[in-house]
Amino acid sequence: MSAPIELLKQAKLFENVEKKALESIAQSFKERTFNAGDVIAEEGKSGIGFFVIESGTAKASHGHFELGTLGPGASFGEVALIDEGPRSASVTAETELRCWGLSAWEFRPLAETNATVAWNLARIIAGYMRLATRELDDAEA
Repeated sequence: MSAPIELLKQAKLFENVEKKALESIAQSFKERTFNAGDVIAEEGKSGIGFFVIESGTAKASHGHFELGTLGPGASFGEVALIDEGPRSASVTAETELRCWGLSAWEFRPLAETNATVAWNLARIIAGYMRLATRELDDAEA
């Protein structure tokens, strides 16, 4: 069983990826189900996966700050695909959560062979850098 193509199309990581390539990428995803209250990603802990939510909701937080609610079509864990380092935020299931996950070691060959995926990842990371810089500027003001 592979991840639904229409679901993957909703993730920024896969914007403008050709259908044939997306069908191939979908084969690498594994279905995962989490119960309400499960911590899927824990800030400061290592993370090796990227997830796209098919159904249910989750809360994303950083420290004591709630970053938002994630629902169907939302994704998280892009940074872990690059460095497998500590998570920058926590994600906790609010309801039963059905996701499709991709590990860093499964992602690397995809990024190496698909320029659109690699470019999308670079854009996502650049957005995070701009956000962090803006927060630093605000803290100095």
